Amino acid sequence: MLSFLYTYLTNLPRWHLVAIVLVGYLIYYFMEVVKRPILAVSNGPFKKYLRKHIPTLENKFWPTFWCFESRAQTVFASIIRSNIMPLVEYRREVFTLKDGGEVALDWLETGCDPESPVIIILPGLTGESQAEYIKCLVTAANGYGIRTVVFTNRGLGGVALKTPRLYCASNCEDLSEVVKHVKQSNPHVRIGATGISMGGLILGNYLARHSDEAKSILTAAKIISVPWDVHKGCASIEQPILNNLLGRHLASSLCRTVSKYDILRGEEFEWDMNQVLQSKTIKQFDSAFTSKHFGYKDVDSYYTDATLHNKLHQIKVPLLCLSAADDPFQPLDAIPIKAAANSSHVAIMITARGGHIGFLEGWWPANKDQYMGRLFSQYFSAALFDPDNEFYRTSQLMMEHNLTTSTSVPGSPTTKSSLGAASAIRKKSIPF
Repeated sequence: MLSFLYTYLTNLPRWHLVAIVLVGYLIYYFMEVVKRPILAVSNGPFKKYLRKHIPTLENKFWPTFWCFESRAQTVFASIIRSNIMPLVEYRREVFTLKDGGEVALDWLETGCDPESPVIIILPGLTGESQAEYIKCLVTAANGYGIRTVVFTNRGLGGVALKTPRLYCASNCEDLSEVVKHVKQSNPHVRIGATGISMGGLILGNYLARHSDEAKSILTAAKIISVPWDVHKGCASIEQPILNNLLGRHLASSLCRTVSKYDILRGEEFEWDMNQVLQSKTIKQFDSAFTSKHFGYKDVDSYYTDATLHNKLHQIKVPLLCLSAADDPFQPLDAIPIKAAANSSHVAIMITARGGHIGFLEGWWPANKDQYMGRLFSQYFSAALFDPDNEFYRTSQLMMEHNLTTSTSVPGSPTTKSSLGAASAIRKKSIPF
């Protein structure tokens, strides 16, 4: 028997080898890759509403069969969307901020009712309204008749830099001005907001720090692929070799952005632009430029201020978050699963795979109806149109739930039920 097996293995036909590898790949895919997302949120009205109105939550996520590795999802998502998403014809509004700086507000209103809801969208680190992931979202929203406005930060998207100030993950004052402006321009419609990656950090900090203002203006919010703990996210993106290549690409984009503006050069500034432009990683750039630009003692102080994972208890706007357990910009152990399980207003949906702003699905993911956009449009169409005022009533119950249950405030008592929910979610997430 052993001699037969040895003879077979040493003379294995090529097609047998291919079949064995394919079967092994299929077994791994079905057992370890295809999984139902985990929803981390307290057992309250928000969870009930999401389970009832967001069908995507109940279905397994089927990552693209040949492209489920995290870095592959991240890179191929950008390439494929760039080829299938045409240029979007926005109506550009150049908005002047209080300090004289300018940002771009790119509106997509084609085919929408003038009184339909509005979603404010914040792109990632160096993103703007024609970024492929932004077009994925605005196209999905437009299909439901929802207007969108993409908030492009200072110095990006062709907007002139009028003052020696850019943007950062912790500063949400520009966003506060934009949110109030959009509301003033649309006083009688429901407004939502979405942030992607670093845009999610800006939005999350706004929701936490300006919680009462946000609650008075925004009906619902969503963040996608946010680096919850910036310290851990930065450490993850510097891991060799593939993660580090992605990080270097982003650092290079940041250097190109600041190099365009002579207004940021001068002896009166604390930073040395020549040193800034030699940055090879995001942390080096933030250490040489961003932390000094916004008056932080050092880069670690900046990252601590930008981090979101310990601020969930301050948020008063219903917030749905989409994260992938394999996001190279954010390790799984940094996602605030326990805090979300104790939160009345924050729900984190975690897929086993998806990379960073990837979430490609299907055999050939060249369809404009994509997982990320589908979840986005399902959530906001339910929350913003809200024909029976069910979301409004749910929001009121969420505030009552927030007052009667413990939250993730450090040092506050935690109920047995919330501990049990957090423990159950953590156990479920281990296979990821």
